[in-house]
Amino acid sequence: MKIIKKLAIHASIGLALLSPNIHANDELTDNIIETVSVTGTREDKNTDALAESVEVLNQAIIENVNASHPSELINRSAGVHINNLGGEGHMTAIRQPITTRGVYLFLEDSVPIRPAGFFNHNALYEVNIPQSRQVEVVKGPGTALYGSEAIGGMINTLSQQPPKGLTTKINIEGGSFGWQRYLLSAGDSSEHHGIIVSGNFTQSDGYREASEYDRQSGNIRFDNHFDNLSLKTLVTYTAVNQQGVSTLTEDDYKNNPKKNVYHGDTGFREVSAFQLSTEVTLDLSDKHQIRLIPFYRNNKTSMAPSWMITYDPNQRETEFQSYGLLTNYGWDISPTTQWLMGVDIDVTPSRFEESAIVHTQEGEIYTGFTKDALNYDFDAEQHAISPYVRLEGQWIDNVILSVGLRYDYFAMDYTDNLDTEETTFNKQLNKPVTHYRPENQSLTFTQFSPKFGLVYQYADFHNLYMNYRHAFSTPSISKLFRSGSTVNSDKLKPIKADSIEFGLKGLMSPWLAYELALYHMEMTDDLVDVIIDDNRNTVNAGETEHQGVELTLKGDITHELAYALAYSHTKQKYNRFSYRGGAGNVDVSNNNVAKAPESTGNLSLLYAPAAIDGLKLTAEWSHLGPYYVEETNLNTYEGHDIFNLRAAYQVNDMLGLYLKGHNMTDKRYSTYTSARPGTDKITYRVGNPRSFAAGLRLAF
Repeated sequence: MKIIKKLAIHASIGLALLSPNIHANDELTDNIIETVSVTGTREDKNTDALAESVEVLNQAIIENVNASHPSELINRSAGVHINNLGGEGHMTAIRQPITTRGVYLFLEDSVPIRPAGFFNHNALYEVNIPQSRQVEVVKGPGTALYGSEAIGGMINTLSQQPPKGLTTKINIEGGSFGWQRYLLSAGDSSEHHGIIVSGNFTQSDGYREASEYDRQSGNIRFDNHFDNLSLKTLVTYTAVNQQGVSTLTEDDYKNNPKKNVYHGDTGFREVSAFQLSTEVTLDLSDKHQIRLIPFYRNNKTSMAPSWMITYDPNQRETEFQSYGLLTNYGWDISPTTQWLMGVDIDVTPSRFEESAIVHTQEGEIYTGFTKDALNYDFDAEQHAISPYVRLEGQWIDNVILSVGLRYDYFAMDYTDNLDTEETTFNKQLNKPVTHYRPENQSLTFTQFSPKFGLVYQYADFHNLYMNYRHAFSTPSISKLFRSGSTVNSDKLKPIKADSIEFGLKGLMSPWLAYELALYHMEMTDDLVDVIIDDNRNTVNAGETEHQGVELTLKGDITHELAYALAYSHTKQKYNRFSYRGGAGNVDVSNNNVAKAPESTGNLSLLYAPAAIDGLKLTAEWSHLGPYYVEETNLNTYEGHDIFNLRAAYQVNDMLGLYLKGHNMTDKRYSTYTSARPGTDKITYRVGNPRSFAAGLRLAF
């Protein structure tokens, strides 16, 4: 299309303007120019041509940040906050509060790493982010192309391409609290074929007591190219073993932050995640292309939920497999019009088994547990079929219009394998605990998801965009059928959202590339966990409103100094929100949404002195604003500001050295602060104090 070609020409001109500085600060400069995203449209697009806000974190940034936790990399995006719950555990806040709900979609090479209905808020630890080629963060709904759960946003990790010529890379790193990481990769390619193999071996003792963590993950990618056919096969596997970490009272948070009352595998989590996919791209002609991605997943999780120890202690095993196919057909109808259509199919059989457990204790320290009677044993098989269409064109000069529509159909077949009483006596709590189990049944959910977008190039290097997007998230299998004390959990409804967004993107000069986004989102049938008589119940609880502004600025201050600023300010409130709580009916309408930070920010300054070729020094400010810690808005976490430093020196083509320091002012801060509604019993998750890591990179 004409405007897309113009945008590519403008990018080339911008590259020429910036080229004198590329040697000094390629991390930031590359990210201004090489802004090609595949997530928003399922094909390569310059982000300037997209009617949405997309942050592209390229390989130069990934290597310079060298993140020990996903938050260290992804929080460089405006309006994005990922916290650190220990190991690589996390929650996410993108145009939403810090939450465990299924309102985000995580992908690898544009394939969701989990099927709809199996969301895990920690799931980014199933992806090998440190060895990825690029990470893309789409802010706002992506449902029209990707389906359920893409409400707040999407995070897509793209795999490394096979290198041109035999290449081996080794990265060895060690640091505070027993931190060790070994990244290994090797690959080669010829004219038609290529392969790259990567491995990530990480372990840490953790800052807190008894908070060990380790992971092993590997990727193998095969590329094959022929005249009009290309194949990309990706095999990934990750194993995670993570010990549970308890919350802290205010006194312990201030005076004994290393304390952890969970010892002896209490609150543990073991995960194995395998995924295989092959992307088949067939060019039928210059105007017609077919892409097919068959995939297979096998995921097993064993865990003892730490948050349930005081009211329903249990240990559970979850297993699912997926057999699926993503398809799309692209047709360039004319030089100004493009048609995309396809069908996504996913079949996921799963098994859930849960046992009550009895902990042993020494004082307040949990030292281990033994299994007791079964609470749950059920099978659930989910079938999903989702056709979609997208039409994009330039029918008005300098304007790109796009419309999309997706239809999602989910069928879930549930079978309870137990024939026991639903209320049993829990030996640890010394009282009966209820575990409701729905009758054997089949459920269906259907949803239409429309999308409309507009991009207007009002001047060279400057674009305005707007969009409307509808999104939804089906209740998870565990919410529907692992009822606990929730009556009629199988009657839960999908969360629904409607979003409108306006934005500006542009390049003023080598010292200023900018993006400004303003959005307003309304959600209905939001899912919330409420505490009633020490029992946790899940309900659809009314309407919420989420709005904010996101600003990104980046560029070169001088030939040696570059910067990147990401900042957001949000206002999130309960429009109509009430539920039955332990103290009777709780109505928090017009209150601020709990755990919704008022602001987030990140500023990086990168100095690459011309006098010392290969040296990079980075100073970083990471900001989290205040938020209410519970729905009644009685208590607030004040937020925090963290300062980090990084230094890297490329000695020669073979050897690089680096040092990174986290929380250089040794600030006491909490990564997640919460309380029960209407109480002052605030709990904290303490962040790491000042810490360091050093490493070396070898390439040959």
